[in-house]
Amino acid sequence: QVQLVESGGGLVQAGGSLRLSCAASGSAFVINAMGWYRQAPGSKRELVARVFNVGSINYAASVKGRFTISRDKAKNTVYLQMNSLEPEDTAVYYCNADITRLSGAYYRSDYWGQGTQVTVSS
Repeated sequence: QVQLVESGGGLVQAGGSLRLSCAASGSAFVINAMGWYRQAPGSKRELVARVFNVGSINYAASVKGRFTISRDKAKNTVYLQMNSLEPEDTAVYYCNADITRLSGAYYRSDYWGQGTQVTVSS
């Protein structure tokens, strides 16, 4: 009973910026970490960035210095600010959350959003 909804994808020229947003909704859950993954056609899904409750952040080497992940815990929302976008960044971006359900027996698992398309033109 947890849903992740992404927004903010679209078409942008190389060098431009986009800001992705992902909000988690539901009840009786705790978010341990949130992040973003992406999948280009013909490629496997890969980590873009991830932020943990303790404050540590992981970035893929390909986006370091260009992308910034942030989280608003009060709104159960994670953001991905993408600057200096390149055509190689074109992919479907998926929100991910490591969530512990508090209803019934505690259960920890990954949840995924439906994905949002990011296309960077050259």
